[in-house]
Amino acid sequence: MTKYTAILLLLLCCSSCSKEPIKTESSTKPMYFPPVASNSWETKTIASLNWKQAAVQPLLDYLDQKHTKSFIVLVNGRIVIEHYFNSHTATTNWYWASAGKTLTSTITGIAEQEGLIDSNAKVSNYIGTGWTSETLTQENLITCKNLLSMTSGIEDIANGDGVSPSDLKYKADASTRWAYHNVYVKLQDVVAQASGQTWSNYFNTKLRDKIGMDGTWLTIDNNSVYFSTTRSMARFGLLILNNGKWENNSIINQNYCTAATTTSQDINKSYGYLWWLNGKSSYHLPQSQQEFPGSLIPAGPTDMYMALGKNDQKIYVIPSKKMVVIRMGDAADNVNLALSDFDNTLWQKINALYQ
Repeated sequence: MTKYTAILLLLLCCSSCSKEPIKTESSTKPMYFPPVASNSWETKTIASLNWKQAAVQPLLDYLDQKHTKSFIVLVNGRIVIEHYFNSHTATTNWYWASAGKTLTSTITGIAEQEGLIDSNAKVSNYIGTGWTSETLTQENLITCKNLLSMTSGIEDIANGDGVSPSDLKYKADASTRWAYHNVYVKLQDVVAQASGQTWSNYFNTKLRDKIGMDGTWLTIDNNSVYFSTTRSMARFGLLILNNGKWENNSIINQNYCTAATTTSQDINKSYGYLWWLNGKSSYHLPQSQQEFPGSLIPAGPTDMYMALGKNDQKIYVIPSKKMVVIRMGDAADNVNLALSDFDNTLWQKINALYQ
């Protein structure tokens, strides 16, 4: 965690975005999108939603108790709750951890809609052979879609999260085993090679700058990690809630957004294209081959899909409620890769707002 801390201090010093006055909406309006060139953002009051004001403080107290740094709730694009804890501010950058996998999924979809890649094609078509230590026959089974769905067949525990060829060893044929692994990051190399640009440049021009996000990619412990403000994370969640459109501008096509947030394979029903899915009949967890019955987050909405990162970085998207929920911070309890008991208790607190 020391590397994260050092980089966070650097980003804190360099952060330059400013928080402009918030506008409050006075009546029901269609989906709202904050201006791309401004950090102003319309709000909606608890009272206007007929939510329970008395449930707000218990929610904030719980978040504070669980080492939260920032928390945002959007409804129909407007901010309903925005709160910062423990010296964190609206201009503070924080890491997304594996919640940023969904950024890679989205950019992969953009590259495909531009005709640069085919997700059904083998990875070696774009980055050459020998990117793993598998035999050529084994490696050629791995497609871009296998990386999106975590079904590459790469050994997921013995060799850790390294992505050099010596780290990427055969465990099973691609498409026959679901395992949460850092090998997905090879999609960034695929996009870079196919586009003739650096990953960061392609990401910035095709996604970040088009929806007014801030932030940057940094390499930490062999992992490509995104750092940004909390509102930037909320902007991305809003884009996906709106099926890839920002106002009238289509950033990523709706068909891909639907596929990305739908079960992507037959092994882990609760996983799409680097998105976690709630409300399914069973699920797998990182570093386990056990299938657990029931929904990932029983207290959460059944149509919810999620970007989940180490130490409880969260984007929850709930289409039925036109809602996006963001949580950034340190681990709520113990260090975890994606999910913890915190998710379910947090949703019990959120539910108390409107049930």
